[in-house]
Amino acid sequence: MHKAASKIPPIPLKRSGGLPLHLIPLPALADNYIWLLHDDQGDAIVVDPGDAQVVERALSARHLRLRAVLLTHHHLDHVGGASALQRHHAVPVYAPADERITSTTKRVGDGDRIELTSPPVRFDVLAIPGHTLSHVGYLGNGWLLCGDTLFSLGCGRLFEGTPAQMLSSLDRLAALPEATLICGGHEYTEANGRFANQVEPDNELLQVRRREVTQLRTDRQPTLPATLANELATNPFLRVDTEAVIAWCRRHGVIGNRIARFAAVRAAKDVFNA
Repeated sequence: MHKAASKIPPIPLKRSGGLPLHLIPLPALADNYIWLLHDDQGDAIVVDPGDAQVVERALSARHLRLRAVLLTHHHLDHVGGASALQRHHAVPVYAPADERITSTTKRVGDGDRIELTSPPVRFDVLAIPGHTLSHVGYLGNGWLLCGDTLFSLGCGRLFEGTPAQMLSSLDRLAALPEATLICGGHEYTEANGRFANQVEPDNELLQVRRREVTQLRTDRQPTLPATLANELATNPFLRVDTEAVIAWCRRHGVIGNRIARFAAVRAAKDVFNA
């Protein structure tokens, strides 16, 4: 994997209430992204700060004031910096109802809405279990901040949930507007693309995406966010009902229902090393 660039421009530009908002993936740890969102007034929030120092450097470099922290699930590489940020900046920390997340000041669950005035953002909370049982995503301003549930060309491992739970979560995300920008928590796209190619080698749109990803990583740029439309066309975990994925499952001895197909593809990815 190529090292990420030291300075990544804000991507993309959206508007909420007429004011510009900027979303930036901050590389952290081995291959995580901490998502930094800010307005032109200098107010910011961060999502899944696994490393507080990465966030502090970004805030200082951009002259930003931290206003809130959002967490998607309890894994340390997503919450490890939250307590330090909360202590230093005295900001609310929104997180799912999970006792393993000790830095939380505001518990959120499915159907809740988070509204801030500085920066002017509104996020709907979606329960998307599978990777963990309490995993949530944040949907707003055309962005889906989905932690380790959905990646570009892939999905999260099933550490706690069942294949049925994860597939249900992915079905829920697949039903969102196709222009939604998927903001996952890791830079896994190249490796995911190699596995997706094993499942659908004749998918021309997948080949286009893989070439795009190769160029982005060569240029030390992030491959996220990605449009949901692109993922629906290329991500095998969102395509368990397509003829190509059904055919792959048959070749691997899986004749069952869509949950069985998803489970088979996920199990194959778990041991894929190419």
